[in-house]
Amino acid sequence: MANLNKVMLIGNLTRDPEIKYTPKGTAVADIAIAVNRTYTGPDGQKKEEVTYIDVVLWERLAELAGEYLKKGRPVFIEGRLQMDTWDDKATGQKRSKLRVRGEIMQFLGSRDGGGGAPSSHDDEEGGGGYTRQAPSPRPAPRPAQRPQQQPQHDDGDDIPF
Repeated sequence: MANLNKVMLIGNLTRDPEIKYTPKGTAVADIAIAVNRTYTGPDGQKKEEVTYIDVVLWERLAELAGEYLKKGRPVFIEGRLQMDTWDDKATGQKRSKLRVRGEIMQFLGSRDGGGGAPSSHDDEEGGGGYTRQAPSPRPAPRPAQRPQQQPQHDDGDDIPF
């Protein structure tokens, strides 16, 4: 049976990124984004629904988020759903939380947090504020090839008239 766990979100940060480091020195950023949905209700009135989503970023993505993202800034996140479970210290109960593990991030809007065109920020990871945490599973594009010409026969047997 096939499986797919893929999430793509565009939203605005609800708070500044929180950057922490593991004991081995790996950066981890917790961010939260608000994704808005506008629709027309049964009464004909426009309505807006906001969904708040927690996202965790690791390694270089976490460092970039801490350096460039601020509350209110629009961002594109591509990743996967991840279930975190732990024991609550106060009650001893098992707790769980579903959140997105970001694998690709693209900064949107301008550096000062406004919306609009994609950022012109260039970094060593690929420009445009776009970065990947892991290499792409897609094959590299092949160079354009000229169509091969069919050999020309001069024997006259395949002439249609």
